[in-house]
Formats: sequence, structure tokens, C-alpha cells
Amino acid sequence: MSDVSNKGLLLVNLGSPDSTSDKDVQKYLNEFLMDSRVIDYPSIFRFLLMRCLVVPLRAPKSAQAYRKIWSEEGSPLIVETERLMQAVKAYLKVPVSMAMRYRHPRTSLAFEQLLQQNSHLKEVLVLPLYPHYTMSSYDTAVEHVKSVYAKGNYPFSLKFLSPFYRHPKYIATLAESIKPYLQEEFDTLLFSYHGVPERHMVKDRKRISKGPIIDYDLPLVDYQQECIETTKLVANALGLSMDKVQTSFQSRLTSAGTEWIKPYTVLRLAELPAEGTKKLLVVCPSFINDCLETLEEIALSGKETFIAAGGDSLTYIPCINSHPKFVELVAEWFHEGDNKH
Repeated sequence: MSDVSNKGLLLVNLGSPDSTSDKDVQKYLNEFLMDSRVIDYPSIFRFLLMRCLVVPLRAPKSAQAYRKIWSEEGSPLIVETERLMQAVKAYLKVPVSMAMRYRHPRTSLAFEQLLQQNSHLKEVLVLPLYPHYTMSSYDTAVEHVKSVYAKGNYPFSLKFLSPFYRHPKYIATLAESIKPYLQEEFDTLLFSYHGVPERHMVKDRKRISKGPIIDYDLPLVDYQQECIETTKLVANALGLSMDKVQTSFQSRLTSAGTEWIKPYTVLRLAELPAEGTKKLLVVCPSFINDCLETLEEIALSGKETFIAAGGDSLTYIPCINSHPKFVELVAEWFHEGDNKH
């Protein structure tokens, strides 16, 4: 086991509005959707599209959705990521901090907090909380952390953990989190992953084909295949036949001429009852921590869609969050200190 006395850990997640006000949600959407790795249009076109059309129309609806799932503690994503951070910190007893790709807490603050915990840090291990690789999730998080790091005069080096969509212990942890929900009778277990435009996968393949992107040695396929592989591995770990599980993709931003990877979760939820699925379980493995996309889009709106289409029950299976097995796995990665899985 390597010496960890001068080593810290940074958890990086997507981000959230600072509050459910329309103004704060608009600030968040501006930052999120102006990211060229999320909306990969030329900057001028992206600016006009976001500022004049998408954000003004989307912000009030998003704010209303956030109000449905906001807790007294705040944004579920921030709250759950902090719980994970505290659990990992208690387990490892080393400096640990968290940062969001968009809004707060900022990466610069997270670096400062790590140094406050240990001013002699020599290395910080960065764990993007994205099991799968896409340029609009994992890649943008890593490049953002690198950018903030390059602008400061930090005494430590950075090392990044690679996507872990097929890591045996991640698969075992995800299966463990699902297992209690299999005790009741169900017809289908739906694995709903975050969707991306098809053109993003084309770009990802081109980047991958040029060799290692950021110093990882984990072979990468494409996002859709990564998700399908996660579904198969978890189903196998649970002893489920493939006719009991399905894979779909959610959170699609509709725009003319843009095809997203299919099948779409929202359509499958409306179709499944007619196909014989009356009791549905849904899990969202793209997300380590529960957030708007899981709690509102699936557990609330998704359930309404399924029931309205003739389903009897939809049970949402919470994310891994701060599951003890995942805390142990993060600690193992920290002690390994490399990217080999």
C-alpha cells in the first residue's frame, strides 16, 4: 500500500442551481449549456441559441422541477455528494473535498479546502463521479479541473481515475444496491442511462481512436456500448435473464435535426404497459448520486407517464449515493493510486 500521508482526494460531480429561483436556475443553465462539450455548436450560434431560446424557455420549467425534489438541506445532488465525501473522509482519514463542474462549490475552493486540511499535499487524486465516458460528462469535468489547476500555483500534482463502468467491484456494488428491490414481484428492470446526441458518440470515437485522451489505460468503446455492457454485467451479477432487463436513455434535449441515442426512456415508459410490463423497476446507473434527472424525471414524471399508459407500479431504485460498498471501493482506488482496474 502506497504512502498516503501527503495525498488527498477530490470528488467531482455535475452541479446544481444555488436555489430553486428562476434566476439561479437560469445562471446554472447558462453555465451548463454554454459548455462546448455539452452543446457542441460554434460559440456564436450556441450563445444565441442558449440566451435567446433555450434558457429563457427552459429555466422556469426546470425551476419548477427542482422545487419538487429540493429538500430542507438543499439540492439533492449537492447533499448526496457531500454525504459521500464525508463518508469517504471518515473511512480514509485523509483530506477529501468536492467540487461541481457547474456552479458551486467551485474547484478552486475545493483545492483550497484540501490544502487547509493538509498544507503539505503532494498529490490529489481526482474522481469524476461518472461511471461512463462521454465528452459532455467525464471529459468536461476532467478538462475543467485541469484548467483551474493550470491557473493556480498549487504544490500538488493531479492524477485522474478513469471511467469505471465495468469495474467488477462497481458492478457488484450497483447490483447490491438493486438487490433489495428484487424481493417483490416485478416484470421488468429498466436501466435508464443519460442520453447524448448521436454526433457526440461519433466525436468520442474519433478522439478515442487517436489514442489515450488524458492518460488512461482503460480501453474505451463508445458510450452506448459502455451502458449496454453495464446492464449485462449487473444483470449477470443479479442472476437475471436478459429478458427481464432493458436499456434506455433519458434526459434528451429536443432540437430540430438532432438525433439522440435510442431507445428513449420517456417513450419506453409509455410503451411498456402495452407490452405486458405492469410492474416496473427503474435504476439510473449514469448517476452515482441522486439528482433532478433521477428524482424528478424518473421517480415523479416517469412514474406518472408509466401509470397513465396502463402500468400498475413503477419503483425507482435510488442511486448508489454513499453506499458503504462504494465508499470502500473509492478508498481502494485511493490506495491503489493508479488507473488500472
